[in-house]
Amino acid sequence: MFDDSRWGDDLRDRDEDRRDRHSRNRDRDDDGGPHLGRGPSSRGEQSEPDPRDRDDERWPERDRDARGHDPRDRHPRDVFMRDLNLPRGREREMVHDPREREYTLRGSETRTLSTVGAFRVVPARDLRDHSGREADSRSGDLRHLREQRLIETVPLDGRRDVAVVLTDRGRDLLESHRGRDHEPRQEFYSGLKRERELEHDAQVYKAYLSVAERLDERHAHIERVLLDYELKREYQQWLHERDRDRDDYDGHPDRDQREIEQWALEHHLPYFDEHVHFPDLRIEYLEIDGRRDREDVEVLTIHYRGAHGATAARSGFTSYGGSSARIGSATGSGRRGGGRHGGLAEEFLK
Repeated sequence: MFDDSRWGDDLRDRDEDRRDRHSRNRDRDDDGGPHLGRGPSSRGEQSEPDPRDRDDERWPERDRDARGHDPRDRHPRDVFMRDLNLPRGREREMVHDPREREYTLRGSETRTLSTVGAFRVVPARDLRDHSGREADSRSGDLRHLREQRLIETVPLDGRRDVAVVLTDRGRDLLESHRGRDHEPRQEFYSGLKRERELEHDAQVYKAYLSVAERLDERHAHIERVLLDYELKREYQQWLHERDRDRDDYDGHPDRDQREIEQWALEHHLPYFDEHVHFPDLRIEYLEIDGRRDREDVEVLTIHYRGAHGATAARSGFTSYGGSSARIGSATGSGRRGGGRHGGLAEEFLK
């Protein structure tokens, strides 16, 4: 697993719980500690320049790899904050949004917002606070973000943990401080979309970390992730693209099996049994030689057995053995596909 010690020493934020709940002047609660490390360059003991200056022209070319990427942005936990013009340091800074609201953020909180936005829902214990420890919804970064109404927390049944989701304010803050020129574009989400699948969806980020570790070891550069929401939304838009011009539209898309199979092929998705099959997660990355590639990942829990398991195996997705809080065990079962005309995918357009 990842060596999370490189995010900083195991500091204790002793004073934060004693400070006024609505105070914004908590920027120096970590004075005297080491700089928040970011990526492989933080493993050594030498100090590094402020990560907030990563796009400054003064960065020498040797600090970027052959693909033009800052190596400090390579760590899988940092990927989603790469193109955001938000604080990167250990001390909190004032940030404004287009509606003239004011917030204070530090680097670890920027990382939390961007990670939660990319995966929609992430358990608190899978996040890391400014000291490199598991995040705690009752204190530290998560409490600060919640008090500013940038995140919300949702109980996870059967677990001593909560799921973290962005509020609309949180997503708006990310979007308003996003770099304009970077492609491909990382999607950010707010709110809880599928409450009945919360247990499953809350494990997608951990599945990502499992695969990303392997990619990181061979120095692949992760560009973005796509959730099944985004893949199915694109499919549904294409599926019904011609319907708006049909006077005789009866609710069924004007696409035949040949067209659907070709669409699946062009989007590198499996098509069999008259179904397009969608992974829970797609990771797009660059190999060290600059070649683009992708890895599709499926989270398998106890609730997706039988035919779903066979379908997952046939799809060729990388399987991540998720757990069930209700029974407390890992499993190797499968999950649903998208259906010939989208099936469950249609809920993502509502």
